[in-house]
Amino acid sequence: MKTIDTFDKQFQTDAECKAFLAEARWPHGVHCPRCDRKEKIYTLKARPFHWVCKNADCGGKNGYRFSILTKTIFQDTKIPLVLWFKVGYLMLVAKKGVSALQLHRVIFGEHSGSDYRTTWYMCHRWRSAMHGDVLPLTGEVEVDETYVGGKDKNRHKSKRIGITGGAGKVAVIGAIARKGMVIAKAIERADAATLQRFVHETVADDVSLVATDEAAGYRGLKKQGIPHQSVSHNKGEYVRGNVHTANLDSFWSLFKRGIIGSFHHVSKAYLPLYLNEFSYRHNMRKNPNAFAELLTTRSR
Repeated sequence: MKTIDTFDKQFQTDAECKAFLAEARWPHGVHCPRCDRKEKIYTLKARPFHWVCKNADCGGKNGYRFSILTKTIFQDTKIPLVLWFKVGYLMLVAKKGVSALQLHRVIFGEHSGSDYRTTWYMCHRWRSAMHGDVLPLTGEVEVDETYVGGKDKNRHKSKRIGITGGAGKVAVIGAIARKGMVIAKAIERADAATLQRFVHETVADDVSLVATDEAAGYRGLKKQGIPHQSVSHNKGEYVRGNVHTANLDSFWSLFKRGIIGSFHHVSKAYLPLYLNEFSYRHNMRKNPNAFAELLTTRSR
């Protein structure tokens, strides 16, 4: 990953950003974002980084016009790409995440007159793009669920519900391969049907081990052909040979520290986007081309 100084020197103008985006998006030549062909694609010389597709079943006689920004998170934006790139890069390299307010202060300054909501919008657009197809997980896989939300005793007196445990919090489930790839998603309830469906959707058919804790929702996986083993945290058992959930516990710890330290509060509606961000950053932590790959993904 580039240093911030190197990054700033490489991306000083929108033209430099567009050139980098074009190379990252179409390393083997420009493709039409509608029909995905590179034949009959013509450059519009009067408009840099704009093309027209003349394939009969796509643009037809008049052609389909598109730019380097078409079908990206930057489409129709009026914000300079230099700022988009800076926000995305800083989000990608911040291990525990960085809030939109902090980014706004760093990039725009407190007295710039720009709207904080613009930075907030950009951050969420980047998070929507931070998804990757890492399925299915193979080898030895850990699966565990956790709950995200403040403790009841820390809430304002008028908002306390008087119940301990996971009540009032959002359930989240995750899976991590011992090789390091992680998948995490918010769920409505942590019942057996949900937990087992997640395991079947996430792990490969030839997975060698699925390690979990003793939660009742995972019982029955062996009968379904999954090589499942568990440890009993309630009995003080956290590791038994290669059966443990230590790697996923570390990811949950980092995620929660990031939420508390950087964002302070995350609503249920936006929690999936923050899970996107932390999972993507974890999965790309050793990839020197992480930023270029992020530029080529489409938001959901």
